[in-house]
Amino acid sequence: MPALGFGTLISDAATTTSATRDALEAGYRHVDCAERYRNEREVGEGLRLGLAAGGVAREDIFVTTKLWNSNHRPERVRPAFEASRGRLGLDYLDLYLVHTPFAFQPGEEQDPRDENGNVIYDNGVTLLDTWRAMEDLVDHGQCRAIGLSDITLDRLRPLYESARIKPAVVEVEAHPYLPETELMEFCKEKGILFLAFAPLGHGIRPGPLEDPVVSQIAARIGKTPAQVLLAWALQRGGALLTTPKTAERARENFDISALPADAFDEINRIQTRQRFNEVVNTGSGGFLPQSK
Repeated sequence: MPALGFGTLISDAATTTSATRDALEAGYRHVDCAERYRNEREVGEGLRLGLAAGGVAREDIFVTTKLWNSNHRPERVRPAFEASRGRLGLDYLDLYLVHTPFAFQPGEEQDPRDENGNVIYDNGVTLLDTWRAMEDLVDHGQCRAIGLSDITLDRLRPLYESARIKPAVVEVEAHPYLPETELMEFCKEKGILFLAFAPLGHGIRPGPLEDPVVSQIAARIGKTPAQVLLAWALQRGGALLTTPKTAERARENFDISALPADAFDEINRIQTRQRFNEVVNTGSGGFLPQSK
């Protein structure tokens, strides 16, 4: 899996297609999708256009998508996978992730709510039940690897110990304000790839992009704050996702070079701690500024 990935959490359909195509043109070969984003068809079209432009083959691209919470029942896993694959227009997927460890009421409604507006969870299925069905997809050659997203270490440990096919990837929010060091060390120890989403703090301000340490390093080495944050994420030894929506931003975010050792250490010493997405606590996503 290429370390620098293109995330597709984009609300506008036309922008999704053009940004996917532009990302391929800029050099991205890792594309991260999700049923939940409701734009797999548009991503698939962007991939088709990018591949048709020439010079890139399907086997050169690593494509991930994710199983949403309302499809955690084992009998729903394969149909959900096939539906995503069909929308993307691909013969196979490189990686399939459990989007969150929370099971919602099964059905076509992605965000089931009761009369009081509370999420309706499904207590009749465990994460291990879902994982067994994910393992079956690998057994039958429908996807090459499986993993988990939006998971905490206390939920990952028991799943890892019980899994027949171990998670290949764990995708979580991570940036200097939320380094997830303990989770990352566990992943390194177990041979799991640590994949950071929102490495720029999802652009929420104030956030890592405006941190004075990051800004000073950017000015010192002639890079943008975004390039500094992405370089830091890569130098930690994991992979990352970024979501440039224009060709110019795609080229900027792909132009990453190693930080000097002292700059890398300065960022590691940042003390601010802030999570921007509380999905790990509820299964219900959304980037909201939450100062601590």
